[in-house]
Amino acid sequence: MLNRTCLMGRLTRDPELRNTQTGIPVCSFSIACDRNFKNANGERETDFFDCVAWRQTAEFVSRHFTKGRMAVVEGRLQNRDWTDKEGNKRRTTELIVDNAYFGDSSPRRMAPVSLRPMAAIRWPELLRPTAVVLAYRPDLRRTLAM
Repeated sequence: MLNRTCLMGRLTRDPELRNTQTGIPVCSFSIACDRNFKNANGERETDFFDCVAWRQTAEFVSRHFTKGRMAVVEGRLQNRDWTDKEGNKRRTTELIVDNAYFGDSSPRRMAPVSLRPMAAIRWPELLRPTAVVLAYRPDLRRTLAM
């Protein structure tokens, strides 16, 4: 059997990080995905998918993603039965996220240090202080005018 799903879309709300009673992190969020075709009115329709991430993936999503960010998530679909406040039985389908990736560039102009390794800088440039600054802050290129 095969149950793998990959979605790319924008988060519709900030991820909500909680912990189970045993202390396991769980993060819930939803993604909006536009369809590739237009309806009879010439408009693109959007589908909304509920997602749940666990453990390190949950912490990663809650730390790095916010409402409106483009995300690529992969995982498996899972049904969950629950009872609402009025006693009605409900069923929801969620994507259990195994991996989450950035679908757009960082909203900040400066990438985290871990994403800009020193190995990317040519060693002779390390002798020039501006080269080191530009490796971590490319937005200052015009200001420093090398």
